[in-house]
Order: sequence, then structure tokens, then C-alpha cells
Amino acid sequence: MEEEVQIRLMDVEDLDEVMEVERDCFATPWTHSVFFNEITKNQFAYYLVVEIKGKVIGYCGLWVIVDEAHITNIAIHSSLRRQGIGDYLFRGALEMAKTLGAVKLSLEVRVSNKSAQALYRKYGLEDGGIRKNYYTDNQEDALVMWVGLS
Repeated sequence: MEEEVQIRLMDVEDLDEVMEVERDCFATPWTHSVFFNEITKNQFAYYLVVEIKGKVIGYCGLWVIVDEAHITNIAIHSSLRRQGIGDYLFRGALEMAKTLGAVKLSLEVRVSNKSAQALYRKYGLEDGGIRKNYYTDNQEDALVMWVGLS
């Protein structure tokens, strides 16, 4: 599978396909303008896309501020999940964070999203706390997870 899958930095031309993934994955999707501002104006933001045969099928957002990295969001189109693509993308984001000088990484994940939590734990992330009512669509709590990068 990894031979067919490519990861690269997101650019403005990717945004229509990114929006397809976003709408597929999230009840309250980010807007086109949010992604546009993230990749053109946010000096701390790095967004990766994952594609198969030139088609964007997922993405991951990463902020790196000084030596701390934060995953803003990660999504794989629902029709292509459970094939290891999210794992490959997350690994790419971790490597990028290390390359950019981050020594630790954090993220929030829905407390109900056990499959994502299992993926993050595979890479050493540990529970760091709960953000109550974090998700605006249903007020679900977020589990904060973190890991030291070395």
C-alpha cells in the first residue's frame, strides 16, 4: 500500500479535495477559508496531504511553536479507512515535527474515538487530561494526549 500512497505538503490547489475529506469526516467541518488561512498565513502551521494516484484522500495539520508540536486535525476519507493510511500519515506528521525541532507533541481526540486513541498509543502518546465539552457539535469531551519526541 505505501508504494501507492504519497504524503506531501498541502497547497492551495488541494483545498477542494481537502474540503471533500473534511465534509466526509466531520459533523462541523472547517471552512475552505480556514484551511486557506492556515496554509498561507499561519507561520506555525504545516499541513500534509495523503494521496493515492494523485487524489487527496486525507490530511493532517501540525502546528510547531518553538519546540512543541500540536496536531490540529487528521482525517482519512471514510471509504479508505482501516487500510493503514492514517497510520502512515500520522507517522509522517511525527517525523515532520521532529525535523522541525519539536521535542514534544500533543493532540486532542474524542473520548469515544478508541481506534484513533489506539493508533496514538502505538506511537507512545499518553493520556494527559480531559478538555470538558471540547467538541462543539455534541459537547463531547476531548482526551488530551502527548508524547516526547526523540
